[in-house]
Amino acid sequence: MKNLTELEGKWKEQKGKLKQKFAFLTDNDLMFEEGKKDEMLGKLQIKLGKSMEELNKVISEL
Repeated sequence: MKNLTELEGKWKEQKGKLKQKFAFLTDNDLMFEEGKKDEMLGKLQIKLGKSMEELNKVISEL
């Protein structure tokens, strides 16, 4: 998944944009830990009520 690879490299910038777009997201929601990317994305999926495809679209549009 290209978007997720890009996500890792530019996480600080993406994190800020996600917080602007979804003000209810917290730093804990967006905490990127090595080896736990899927877990974090799963939590975001639930919190935003979006499918993985929809979440990838949101991230790619940032």
